[in-house]
Amino acid sequence: MALAKAELVEYLYKMVEAAQGKKQLKAMDLQKAVLKEHPDQDKNMIKMAIKELIDSGRCVYTYFGGSFIEIPHVEGAAKH
Repeated sequence: MALAKAELVEYLYKMVEAAQGKKQLKAMDLQKAVLKEHPDQDKNMIKMAIKELIDSGRCVYTYFGGSFIEIPHVEGAAKH
């Protein structure tokens, strides 16, 4: 069953959060993972959910030889 947009956003965020520090995920990695679990999910809805995560600042694009989606890093000095 396809996820509602809000559920999809949280699902994607949890995937990025779980991979943080272990694996860098590309947008296509996220899309493939969602479609594996929810084959009837609309691809455009996945793209819109990723865009919402980026636009809201909960996730950011990083670039190391490819574009990856990550949770923003907190710099050491910013924690104080």
